[in-house]
Amino acid sequence: MSGFSSPFPLFPLSEVVGRLRSAGCVFAEDEAGLLVRAAHTPDELAAMVARRVSGLPLEHVLGWAEFCGLRMAVDPGVFVPRRRTELLAHQAVELIRRFPARARPLVVDLCCGSGAIGAALAAAVGTAHAVELHAVELHAVDVDPAAVRCARRNIAAMGGRVYQGDLYDPLPVTLRGRVDLLVASAPYVPTEAIGLLPPEARLHEPPVALDGGADGLDIVRRVIAEAPAWLAPGGHLLVETSRSQARPTVEAAARSGLTARLAGSDDLDATVVIGTGPDRAGVPAGA
Repeated sequence: MSGFSSPFPLFPLSEVVGRLRSAGCVFAEDEAGLLVRAAHTPDELAAMVARRVSGLPLEHVLGWAEFCGLRMAVDPGVFVPRRRTELLAHQAVELIRRFPARARPLVVDLCCGSGAIGAALAAAVGTAHAVELHAVELHAVDVDPAAVRCARRNIAAMGGRVYQGDLYDPLPVTLRGRVDLLVASAPYVPTEAIGLLPPEARLHEPPVALDGGADGLDIVRRVIAEAPAWLAPGGHLLVETSRSQARPTVEAAARSGLTARLAGSDDLDATVVIGTGPDRAGVPAGA
């Protein structure tokens, strides 16, 4: 934070850094700068530092998280979008950009949380307001009401719609067989591993956004099993998973009639399974 100082003489930057470091914040200097810039008064800064020191995720204290270079609103209690999930977003953008220039791909974001993936997709490929770029028809779903409220704030400008409910249940039936791109950052942490997560996640994020069942793939398998009924001919399903779960996730996609491949990033420690449905003639992708 060289060259930056607190605008509040009674609460200098060094004190903020010291408090954060004492609380175990690894990136205390960076966090201190963000908190100082966000605060409007010394009292507000003190309250924000206290919340962070208590263990609240930085993103919940600030009210936003950075994702794909964008600021996404993230309210307390809402799952914080992870940097690793940017791989899924980047892979989805690449697929959308293959569509004809004047096409308007239909995108569904399941287990959307804050709506970060859908918002990043729409921002990257353009919206209906940017006719010179690609536009997307965006629909997002989450079971958690707090996440739904947050997602609506993040994708409203893109003309997206957000529904509350379990996976596909709240989606309009008119979308069946028409979805060009289905993305899902579903929970995939095995139940017994929840207790090993960092306290920020374990104590301050909703269990429904973390717990994937005994092997971590209960929700992922449900997403994959129902995907073919919603995908358009040649449509794509992108699911985030882990390296250790990649093989069973690919196998689940194959059982559902999708041609699956893996995308990975060592830098992001990220793995995505991409499943493609058969084309209009019923020919599997790559055949």
